[in-house]
Amino acid sequence: MRLLHTMLRVTDLDESIRFYTEVLGMKLLRRKDYPAGKFTLAFVGYGSEAEQAVIELTHNWDVDHYDLGNAYGHIALEVDDVYEACEKIKSRGGKVVREAGPMKGGTTVLAFVEDPDGYKIELLGRKQAG
Repeated sequence: MRLLHTMLRVTDLDESIRFYTEVLGMKLLRRKDYPAGKFTLAFVGYGSEAEQAVIELTHNWDVDHYDLGNAYGHIALEVDDVYEACEKIKSRGGKVVREAGPMKGGTTVLAFVEDPDGYKIELLGRKQAG
């Protein structure tokens, strides 16, 4: 078994694709409309779906708002340098909601950004071997 994808429901698909590709640097892997079901699926990621888990962005055509609820946590991305990643994300129009720095009570450097629908994405520095 392997993890294939995480699905997020989004209200503005083009804005979400722009965020994940232009702000976070992912690639749009595929996109398809399903007129009979009134929805569109777009898959974004850093590599091939055959080799890596990706994010499925689902846009239901007749929905303009979602309640994220209190059960969703976040998606985590590994970056080389959390401080530098935050600066790049901000320069590309992204929203950093927790600036880079050590986590409470620890030494792991992390930050949080938010996508256009309010989903949180954690940035974690690359772990050093050993």
